[in-house]
Amino acid sequence: MLMRYPVLVFALSLVGFWLSVLIGAYLLGRIRPVKESERQDLDFVVGSSLTMLALIIGFAFSMAVTRYDMRKNYEEEEANAIGTEYARADLLPGDAAVRVRQLLVQYLDQRMLFYTVRDEEQLNSIAAETTKLQNEMWSTVQSAAREQPTPVAALAVAGMNDVLNRQGYTQAAWWNRLPTGAWILMIVLAVSCSILTGYRALDRRSLLFPVLPFMVAIAFFLIADIDSPRRGIIRVQSQNMESLKQSLR
Repeated sequence: MLMRYPVLVFALSLVGFWLSVLIGAYLLGRIRPVKESERQDLDFVVGSSLTMLALIIGFAFSMAVTRYDMRKNYEEEEANAIGTEYARADLLPGDAAVRVRQLLVQYLDQRMLFYTVRDEEQLNSIAAETTKLQNEMWSTVQSAAREQPTPVAALAVAGMNDVLNRQGYTQAAWWNRLPTGAWILMIVLAVSCSILTGYRALDRRSLLFPVLPFMVAIAFFLIADIDSPRRGIIRVQSQNMESLKQSLR
């Protein structure tokens, strides 16, 4: 739940990692000061740890971008499926064709709301209305195909099946988030690196202490933002569906 709010992730990360640096500088530095004979080895450990942290963050960012691209692709595919079925509605009998097109227009409006609404109650209402429209569309196409069981009507049935499947793929892509284990690993590694950075510091009053926490917090914010379909700044826009809406008008 926390990772759905990128701004909160940034604030907590910045404070937590900064405190970790201070713990390493003041607490560990006083309990067991670094010996000059150990400083070179400590520098090697800190450098290796920071490299590992950068590598893990890079992997997590790549995973988040992959999921973002997947959501964009499914939006395009869903818009294409709806547009194709709207055209194939002509293959059905007259009344069924008109009814399917009316339902598709309403269905398209609900799918566009799915990409813009953030309130949970409204999303539940949209999901219920979407399911209702899907049942009505499938029932209408199924009845028309039974009346005229021809290969031409089968195309309309196949197109409607594609519309319903694409909605399921889209929903699954929005549920697909970074694993909790990946976040835990990054947080533990970032805290450890912050503590080691503070521990090896020569000047405990240095103004550079917030630099590492700020940079890591920015990285965490960016990953959480891309991985949050609704709460982030970088979100998938329903531009293909909006274009389809304009063309249907």
